[in-house]
Amino acid sequence: MLRNSLIPDSLLSMRKIRNLGFISFLLLTLTTACSTADTQVSELTIYSGRSEEFIAPFFQIWQQQSGIKLNVRYGDSAELAAQILEEEKNSPADLFLSQDAGSLGAISNEQLFAQIPSGVADQIPSQYSQANRDWIGVTARVRVFAYDPNRINVTPNSITDLTKPIYKNQLAIAPTNASFQAFLTAVIEENGRSFTKKWLTDLKTNGVKVYAKNSAIVEAIDKGEVSIGLVNHYYVWEVSESLGRKINVVNGYFEANDLGNLINVSGIGVLASSSKQETALDLINFLTSPSTQSKFVSDTHEYSLISTVSPPKDLPSLSQIGAPNIDLEVLKNIRGTQDLLMEVGLL
Repeated sequence: MLRNSLIPDSLLSMRKIRNLGFISFLLLTLTTACSTADTQVSELTIYSGRSEEFIAPFFQIWQQQSGIKLNVRYGDSAELAAQILEEEKNSPADLFLSQDAGSLGAISNEQLFAQIPSGVADQIPSQYSQANRDWIGVTARVRVFAYDPNRINVTPNSITDLTKPIYKNQLAIAPTNASFQAFLTAVIEENGRSFTKKWLTDLKTNGVKVYAKNSAIVEAIDKGEVSIGLVNHYYVWEVSESLGRKINVVNGYFEANDLGNLINVSGIGVLASSSKQETALDLINFLTSPSTQSKFVSDTHEYSLISTVSPPKDLPSLSQIGAPNIDLEVLKNIRGTQDLLMEVGLL
């Protein structure tokens, strides 16, 4: 009280005004912060056609960095695409991550994706994304023939060679596999249905063996059940890793531009119905950043789509493979492919 009594009344009044102003400022700041917190994105919902084992570690890193929770629904890419097509604008999904371009194309065809703006995933080459950028490629897989070099002395130059007597009862395929169906869709688009039907029928006549998945084919080659099989490039590495030893299987490539060298991609798109598109785009930038792409290569043996990121160990770069020039948009026509496989008795 003594100290205040020495201060003029005018200064006391000014101090009170300043104190009241400061209190008002604090209240306004707290109110604004609470309002911002209420509207801040706290979670995203993703439909993922990539398996939990494959992609969950990458999601976990982003969650830790962003503080945003990811609600992930895992499933088959084609089935999740069908679910989105049924849900349309009412889908709870903010993003769709697909194992193949075909499922992404089905969503794009119905205009259910939002266009991804420039500045997002700009390092991904245009040939690995949709032309209007409503979905973006994330990683690449190459179709190869895996084979036992001790049992196959003459390797095929083209997929048409696989019907020759030299490969009788030695070839394995996985008709139910999405990657095989995408490859076959490319064959239909490029060479026609009649050609593809004859090729499949000739494979059957030549004693082709059917397996449920690519890894089973590589395991069968290693065991000597078959000598050669159509798979994705990373399965030789994957099976070797799971067995903890070098296996009697290596990757082979067809001649340049043969459809057997098809490059397909996993990819991601933001649903147009999502109210969290900016945050969804942040996740896409994370998945397509050079550091994450390098981790994809080292941890999963898939290819990065960024040219400056090295290919998987002991494998050629994407530019050295001699892949056919295929518009990935055509891979969405999977229904006709499945019908043909059923018609020839392989599905």
